Amino acid sequence: MNDIWFVGQNQTPVLFKNKPKEITKPIQFKFENENENENENEKQIKQISSGYCSTIFLFKNGKAIEYLNENDSKQNPEKIQIENIQKVTVGFQNEAILTIEGNVFAKGNDVNPNNTNQFINISSLIEDKNDRIIQDIVCSRNSIYLLTSNQNAYGIGDNEYGQLGFDSETLNKTEKPILIMKNVSKIFSGISSNHVFLLNSNQELFCCGRNNFGQLGLGETLKEETEIHKLTKIQNIPKGKIIDIQTTYIHSIILIENENQNENPKRKLYSCGFEEANGFYKDTYEFTELKSFLFEDDDNIREVSVGNEHTLILTENGKMIEFGKNYFPQFNIIDYPYLDYKIPVQVRPPELRFNEEISNYHIYCGYWNSFLYYSPLSFSNLEEDLIKLFERKEFCDISFKTENGEIIEAHKLILKYRLNQNQNEIEKLQEIISKKSIKESNQIFEMIYSNNSKINPKLYLEIKEIINLNEKIEETMKRIYLNENEKDFIIERKEKKYKFPKLILIMRSELYRGMFLSVTNDKSNKVTDYSELSNKSFQIFEYWIYSNQIKKGIKITQEIIEEIEIGIDYFQLNQTNPNLFDLLINKFNNQN
Repeated sequence: MNDIWFVGQNQTPVLFKNKPKEITKPIQFKFENENENENENEKQIKQISSGYCSTIFLFKNGKAIEYLNENDSKQNPEKIQIENIQKVTVGFQNEAILTIEGNVFAKGNDVNPNNTNQFINISSLIEDKNDRIIQDIVCSRNSIYLLTSNQNAYGIGDNEYGQLGFDSETLNKTEKPILIMKNVSKIFSGISSNHVFLLNSNQELFCCGRNNFGQLGLGETLKEETEIHKLTKIQNIPKGKIIDIQTTYIHSIILIENENQNENPKRKLYSCGFEEANGFYKDTYEFTELKSFLFEDDDNIREVSVGNEHTLILTENGKMIEFGKNYFPQFNIIDYPYLDYKIPVQVRPPELRFNEEISNYHIYCGYWNSFLYYSPLSFSNLEEDLIKLFERKEFCDISFKTENGEIIEAHKLILKYRLNQNQNEIEKLQEIISKKSIKESNQIFEMIYSNNSKINPKLYLEIKEIINLNEKIEETMKRIYLNENEKDFIIERKEKKYKFPKLILIMRSELYRGMFLSVTNDKSNKVTDYSELSNKSFQIFEYWIYSNQIKKGIKITQEIIEEIEIGIDYFQLNQTNPNLFDLLINKFNNQN
């Protein structure tokens, strides 16, 4: 079931039939086919991206639909005829789509002026054929940025303000991706921005593009430089790990996590740019901490999103905070719906799904609108899950040192799965890492975790011999099931205690994913109590968690099926195909 809430402009494009052009109170969004009997992944939203002329909804099954400005007369979504979509991004009048295979398809006046409605493969236009596998994409106002698997950043489209890192008089526009910077870990820009930020692997931040409001955060000395045509390093970045940067055409906002505290990491916001959108009462030319009485000690910022001139913040404890322009309005402020707010104000979120926590919701600001949508992370693909957990330090228990002495932390449990069953394989990996740079070491771990040799084929040849390519996940999980040393979390029911590895529960259960991956929640080996299942039902549940199979020798009854159905809902199990309930029904029917 979808749970998408919308507020703001309902005009370019029209998302709601028979509704006013300006929606001042959040209303639920429904797709035309939502009541059809579909697989859950067919209905579950993964991402929303909304620009000036189009809005795209990406589903977790890798398919997407878009609402277009020119279709206002019929207001029907169109299916995007591209399969296996991993990410979508929309700018002012352009769109880009990243597939799981690493291809990027884009359309719009800036990439295909001869046919603006036709998607073309812009990743295939990169001159270096070894650099055509893309791992991330970002749309700005009239430019599109590509990050390759080799950590190189490319740009295509408009360069009027130097946002591609070149003098605009020399290069005003390009219809082929051009290399902007090497050794890039992340690219940041926005739907209305004419500037871009690039973060390298050493957490150094570079920028280029329009700076007429100080939106690049370069400080007072460069405030008169309205355009920066060359990549420029930002010297005054606040200390901490950069989690996200969101940009508009007049301001930028950065989310930084303080890693030096003994307790859970604390996230803070820093803003710069024009006063009407930056959260202050004055222009700021360097990143300045956004302080407010609304940010209390127990608040930790979970997400931040910006539209054209408005910003929306979501905290871990469910508080929604906004500031900026509100003339459509984009905020849920009932008393004064059209009033601008130069400083942060708290707004009333809509009523969430029954018994759902805010951790399963995401925020997104479109050009002149805002979305709050239900989208719990899906832990059904082991390779994706392992990569997501790669940087979670609370699950790391083994360290590797690179040639320059940098430390990379990893999961011993995962390495035991990914490497051969030889005790010396971890030592061999240590030896390989000790001779590599931090960039190469991170690529090695990504290849081990994902078994994807395309990340760096040359490095993959060095580690291929120590990687286990044969063992299936079911066999691995059953081996872990029998190994008491790999279990550290206790589920207590009645008078018996069951131990589970946290990593396994994260991959199998959304209930425990929310518990363990929350920034604020306790990470200790705490005990939960769930006594509704009988001993036999819980044994079935426990064995399936590890193996995706029904344990042999257990007779299935109607009572067990009913209990397991309740347990699936309680633990919010991420089902595979065939799922646990189907396996039980088949076994029950075969018995009879």
